[in-house]
Amino acid sequence: MTALFAVVFSVMLASPTPSNFVMAETITIPENAHAQRYGGGWKCDLSYRLDGDGCVAIAVPENAYPTNRTYGSGWACMHGFFEVGGTSCTETIVPEGGYLDPSGERWRCLRGYTRIDDSCQEILVPDNAYLTNSTYGSVWLCNRGYEINGDACVAIAVPENAFLNASTRGSPWTCERGFFEQSGRCDAVIVPENAFYDDAIHGVGWKCERGYEASGDRCNAIELPANAHLDRYGNKWECHRNYHRSEGLCVLND
Repeated sequence: MTALFAVVFSVMLASPTPSNFVMAETITIPENAHAQRYGGGWKCDLSYRLDGDGCVAIAVPENAYPTNRTYGSGWACMHGFFEVGGTSCTETIVPEGGYLDPSGERWRCLRGYTRIDDSCQEILVPDNAYLTNSTYGSVWLCNRGYEINGDACVAIAVPENAFLNASTRGSPWTCERGFFEQSGRCDAVIVPENAFYDDAIHGVGWKCERGYEASGDRCNAIELPANAHLDRYGNKWECHRNYHRSEGLCVLND
């Protein structure tokens, strides 16, 4: 029985099947084409493209290579060249101070150079300045302690009792604690009697204690009229509920 099964199996293997007939079918490959490795059929050789049932030559210009694509021109420029008018490839000329970018078609300027028309001109960095990495705006900035004056960086004049700050707007210096800015200088804060130093108060730099109000450079005691109390800040007064102010007094509401 086993021997009989082996004979039948051998006959089945030797018998032609539909797939065997397909494999045995002869494929006619036109000139300038080759059989595809996978999936059967054929495709045109490089530098040729499909035209009807055949392959016609593609005119590949100098400094270009065939792409073997069925769309477009069928060729592309080599690295370092760019297409002109769909008919030729022109070399990308890189000026001194520049480099060819990864596309192989364009160029850019090296750091320290700026593009002017078709050239890269060296950036002149003044003393006490440094190059920036910004692609817009200023290509150089002044070192700390210096400020731009035309095409130069000049030292910032910091007055006595002041220090440089990190602000990019307004004054580049700030008065030390205990001093306030006055006409380009830093004057000492003089705290009067019944007051305390407060750098949140612009100008004078001090605030009256609770129960006192500012009058010029002094703090005067607040005299509360009848039916009045100090406000939440303690430097003014207001009337109790059901009273209103009238000529410095608190009058009962009608």
